[in-house]
Amino acid sequence: MKRSLLEILACPKCKGDLDLEVLQEENEEIISGKLICKNCKAVYPIEDGIPNFIPEL
Repeated sequence: MKRSLLEILACPKCKGDLDLEVLQEENEEIISGKLICKNCKAVYPIEDGIPNFIPEL
């Protein structure tokens, strides 16, 4: 995932802005980390460069 995507991504639950927490980054690509909603505090993991917006059951 590129950092520039953060500007257009929103929380699927409440449409709030997201904060980025990076665990691993290579060649300007975020490999692992998480996106955290500023409003509802939902957490979405980033694994293998792909943000997972599927809600947990």
